[in-house]
Amino acid sequence: MSTTCVVGILWGDEGKGKVIDYLAAEADYVVRFGGGHNAGHTLILPSGKCVLHLVPSGIVHDHTVNVIGNGVVVDPVHLVGEIARLRERGLSIDAGRNLLVSERAHVIVAAHRAQDQWAEQQRGKGRIGTTGRGIGPAYADRAGRLGLRVGDLIRPASLRTALERFIGEKNAWFHAAGLPGLDANELFDGLSATGETLRPAIVDAGAVLRDAHKAGKRILIEGAQGCLLDVEHGTYPFVTSSHASTGGAFSGTGLPPHGMRVIGVCKAYATRVGEGPFPTELKNETGDRLRTAGNEFGSTTGRPRRCGWFDAVAVRYAGELSGAAELTVTNLDVLKGFDPLPIAVAYRLADGRRLDRFPAFDLAEVQPEFETLPGFQEDLRQVRRFQDLPVAARRYIETIELRTGLPVRTISVGPERQQVILR
Repeated sequence: MSTTCVVGILWGDEGKGKVIDYLAAEADYVVRFGGGHNAGHTLILPSGKCVLHLVPSGIVHDHTVNVIGNGVVVDPVHLVGEIARLRERGLSIDAGRNLLVSERAHVIVAAHRAQDQWAEQQRGKGRIGTTGRGIGPAYADRAGRLGLRVGDLIRPASLRTALERFIGEKNAWFHAAGLPGLDANELFDGLSATGETLRPAIVDAGAVLRDAHKAGKRILIEGAQGCLLDVEHGTYPFVTSSHASTGGAFSGTGLPPHGMRVIGVCKAYATRVGEGPFPTELKNETGDRLRTAGNEFGSTTGRPRRCGWFDAVAVRYAGELSGAAELTVTNLDVLKGFDPLPIAVAYRLADGRRLDRFPAFDLAEVQPEFETLPGFQEDLRQVRRFQDLPVAARRYIETIELRTGLPVRTISVGPERQQVILR
């Protein structure tokens, strides 16, 4: 592994944390390239469950340098608290040694959260389903050249200038929206304090990573959410505010475009959190049963995930978009006892036209066309070889390969690190 990028293939929550944790054992650097603390990676360690929000998943390996890239929006108060919680459970976090934060990353403040929550209320039935944590407004301010950057937090004069610009526009907007105004001194003091706490970690992360790449270091890049939540290529407007596909891996880390191994991660079925179209969603008892069997509740918000059958059309699209050369399929064990097992292989429009490509429009109107496979009743959690899987489970994986055009190299059959089948 020189540079490997792990991305979610659908709408996130595919089990990327376990895959990254597994691969990080052989990585020198683990880099987060986008999103904010609206995302979470769940790891099952010998010491128990560990949920990460901003800190990259390699932090549980002592030998890795973990980098929060410039494409991430950082709530510095949350980051300081997350570091403290991880230290309390015994993880070694040394800012400046094994945890670095890009000085170019943009900052989330309380005003962004207020703006996010206000906007969701205004949308009514058209709400996006955001977490209300200020992610979208922070990215909007970045695009509008209004944002604060992590490097500002350790440069008092720069922070003062940035706050003047930020507060001037925000207070005009907040006044019109009937929201409380911002106090420059209060913001300055709070941001300066968190900046001092994080100071050893704040670096030109892009330069660090480019030097590491030139030196032949093994770099593992992790995404947040999934390709179908990418602001450009996902189910717009029901998307996140950043580039969740591999396109964000370059701009969000400062690494130049170069050959990288791309691993797409998807579940053996489909899930989605929040609003937006979901062609294979099961709004019935089977969907409830699948949610319970897979413990499908958000690691960050606790929200119940919407569940549905595997969608080969969507996976094929996201695989092509991301440049994935292989798939890791997680949660195959969850499908025990579900019979039959449908896989969506095409869509039908209301006028009867058949689509075998993922559309930019009309997704909410399509009906999936399924290929139906037999289910299996066996417990897969102890299986470690593909040939030892039940015939029906093997056929299911082989059909996923056929219908997506992507080889399945790794199969997860449980939440533990060792519950993996390598092909």
